[in-house]
Amino acid sequence: MPVVQDDLSQVFFALADPTRRAILARLAHGDATVNELAEPLPMSQQAVSKHLKVLEQAQLISRTRTAQSRPCVLETGRLDEAVEWVARHRQVWADRHDRLEQHLSNLRSASEGTP
Repeated sequence: MPVVQDDLSQVFFALADPTRRAILARLAHGDATVNELAEPLPMSQQAVSKHLKVLEQAQLISRTRTAQSRPCVLETGRLDEAVEWVARHRQVWADRHDRLEQHLSNLRSASEGTP
């Protein structure tokens, strides 16, 4: 696993894997133990635990202690930060796209007007 330094990079690294996204989607419906999370996945409990470690390092989940189980809990704060980052940059990209579209339109108009 590559070393990821900043918080946002850790979040996007964690979200890059479909298994981890599936785990987060399951946790959006409520807390779950490792066994409950591993049950529908086509991998061992040990492999799921490795994915949970990545999610925990990215602070996308936490583990609580209830009697003898340690349910995983979705932590939405880091997801909110990622959504805010995407929204800010989406506007920048949309503005650039609009300027490019206008520039290309101007070029087409200029070439159509040239004999």
